[in-house]
Amino acid sequence: MRLVLNFLAVGVAVALAMPASAQQPSPTLDAVKKRGQLICGVNGQAPGFSLVDQNKQWSGLDVDYCRAIAAAVLGDARKVQYVPTTAQERFDRLAKGDFDVLIRNSTVSLPRSVGVKVRYATINYVDGQAFVVPKSLRVDTALSLNGQIICVVKGTNHQSNMALWFRARSADFLVRVADTPEQMYQEFFAGKCQAVTQDASTLAGMIIESGKAQDYLMLPEFISKEPLGPYVRDGDSPWLDVVKWTHFAMVEAEEHGITSANVDAAMGTPDIRLQHFLGVLHGNGHLLGIDEKWTYNIIKQVGNYAEVFERNVGQGSPLRFPRASNALWLKGGMMFSPPFH
Repeated sequence: MRLVLNFLAVGVAVALAMPASAQQPSPTLDAVKKRGQLICGVNGQAPGFSLVDQNKQWSGLDVDYCRAIAAAVLGDARKVQYVPTTAQERFDRLAKGDFDVLIRNSTVSLPRSVGVKVRYATINYVDGQAFVVPKSLRVDTALSLNGQIICVVKGTNHQSNMALWFRARSADFLVRVADTPEQMYQEFFAGKCQAVTQDASTLAGMIIESGKAQDYLMLPEFISKEPLGPYVRDGDSPWLDVVKWTHFAMVEAEEHGITSANVDAAMGTPDIRLQHFLGVLHGNGHLLGIDEKWTYNIIKQVGNYAEVFERNVGQGSPLRFPRASNALWLKGGMMFSPPFH
């Protein structure tokens, strides 16, 4: 038995000491490093996710993910150029190379993941499609919209989701299609449609942003599941890994209680697993082709998942969304990270 234990101990020590394999070439990662800046495709009109104010300051959950990737790759969360893009153009522009990563409240689905020129990296927010109506319409369920005009953005899942949902319930509806979310909400507030549909989080953000939230009601039905996440170009697995593990790093940090405020103290941990996670012991950064302090830089400059969630869409924001499905797996939610060791 002692021989077996000694053998296992030696095996663990050797495994920990082994140098990580060299990373495969990544055209995107190399381009970002050479440029010294991450180019991030975003919405730009979604409060809580990506919004630019009058002073050209960007904020939102998607924006913070762009910042986190920049912190991981370049060591500086400020080195980001944000490129607003429409729902219709976003995937084509990503495939064409207009930006390095698309983080634009984009639903993950099979048709967007197979036989196309883009790949989703991970799921960083779980949402669902809903409807908002004026309280003056006096309806309390989505089925009460039978025969009403509903505004929707062209080129999104929302139009097909809505058609399938109403058809399955033998209900009729009329569609008013807009080219952009901004146009859709303008027409909705102008009374050109009786309801508007989009992901619930985006709907809530836009209604609150309008300053007229007291006049509107979100109906109780969620007619779809909308797992959202960043997309990258197909054929660049090393870059996909960087984007994916950036998200996992924020989730893992939350699970261990490591925040932007205490990460410096956490660097002195005696826990071998956390030493690997934070880059005190080297290897993970080499595997990804980035600095060994990549997780430290993410947490210090941007925060863990809870910090990012709460300030943008949670209790520290005007939206005040509960964590719900976006809570950690340990707390009944869907957010989890694979092991870092």
